[in-house]
Amino acid sequence: MSETRVLIVDDEPEMLENLDRILSGEGYRCWTLSDPTRYRAVAPEVQPDVLISDIRMPSIDGMTLLTIARADDPKLPVILITGHASVSTAVQAIQEGAFDYLAKPFTADQLSVAVERAVRYRRLMVENEALREQVTTQSGPPVVGASAPFVRVLDQVQRVATTDANVLITGESGTGKELIARSIHDQSRRNKGPFVPVDCAALPEGLLESELFGHEKGAFTGAVAKRRGLLSEGNGGTVFLDEVGELTLPLQAKLLRVLEDRKVRPVGASNYLDIDVRIVAATNIDLQTAARDGGFREDLFYRLNVVHIKAPPLRTRRGDVPLLVNRFLEHFSGAADRDPPLISPEVWEALESYEWPGNVRQVKNLVERIVALDADGRVTLSDLPPEIRFSGIDGSQRSHQATAFGHLSYADAKDAALRSFQATYLQELLDAHDGNISRAADAAGVSRRTLHRWIAELDGGSPPPDAEEAMG
Repeated sequence: MSETRVLIVDDEPEMLENLDRILSGEGYRCWTLSDPTRYRAVAPEVQPDVLISDIRMPSIDGMTLLTIARADDPKLPVILITGHASVSTAVQAIQEGAFDYLAKPFTADQLSVAVERAVRYRRLMVENEALREQVTTQSGPPVVGASAPFVRVLDQVQRVATTDANVLITGESGTGKELIARSIHDQSRRNKGPFVPVDCAALPEGLLESELFGHEKGAFTGAVAKRRGLLSEGNGGTVFLDEVGELTLPLQAKLLRVLEDRKVRPVGASNYLDIDVRIVAATNIDLQTAARDGGFREDLFYRLNVVHIKAPPLRTRRGDVPLLVNRFLEHFSGAADRDPPLISPEVWEALESYEWPGNVRQVKNLVERIVALDADGRVTLSDLPPEIRFSGIDGSQRSHQATAFGHLSYADAKDAALRSFQATYLQELLDAHDGNISRAADAAGVSRRTLHRWIAELDGGSPPPDAEEAMG
């Protein structure tokens, strides 16, 4: 944290001293400023990672400073400090770009948690911009990812692309195996030729054989014309056999012969046709185990598995989630001819905390849904499915299923469930009333003071003592 710079703006010297003491003790480098009119003179020298500002100041108030700071650096997280009477203003400020607020009096722990979250958010925004620039300027394939596991995959892709070796790509469903195959093709000497994807699990054996090898007119019922097979269509290019583990043993034998002889014989034909294709295959099953158990030909396995690339699951490359989300946001928003919606910090935390069992495909589907349902240009926790929304409540994933509490004691499970409910309830309550504390309190059937306390105590990670009673 010694490299993390925090600029604190407040007209009260005692508050400046206290905040400086607390955060310096946490390892942050702190600068204090009692005159907010000097912000633009000081900020370029400090280059803060986080700005903390009081709202009520005599020369420039915190709301004005928020506008100035965000105009100069849109990625700068701003934490506002306010008294209880100004909470509604602070909530409105968050909707206009503030990262967080602290209601006086607040504890050192609440301050530390807010700054830590702001630092993570700042780091995320900076890294995301760098990655976006990388994706925009690179001349290679349209792959998205900069995490260590994915960089290793990209290195393998680059090295194998210069050869004609067959490649076997393995990995869970939704990890982007076809995208990796396309990347190999795009970087190879065959990139001027066709890339032909074949879903081996989509067709029954008879039709798949015809699709792969082609057929002569009258070779079978319905063969009203001669047709070239996909292996022939791929001449000079790459044929991608997706879910190759689903091929039947007879088709495996025919494919093996094609790989050995580089010739195909269409169904019903007596002559062979020469082909010049590269084979890239993919599967989400263990072909070596299947070969050992007799479900897949061992000789075909070794023919396909000249080079093995394993697509990593998204849970092992969570740093890539923001880049993937932004890439899909740009894609689907562009297709809908609208600007990408803004994502709140709480949503980023939830997205990074979630384990993504559906991998990249699940991210793509979620973003498509968000863009399709977007009504106000903002993405809040209430826009996420419950399993993703709850994963970011405390900034960490407690289990593969965020709603599973069976491993906790009854008391701990009850507290965890209450915290999840409270966070979701408060977010949706404030969203429904545009951040107006009075209207939100009336709708909830509690006093403004109770609602203030719930909001202030939520970041501390423990439910208010009277939360269960007040909620009925």
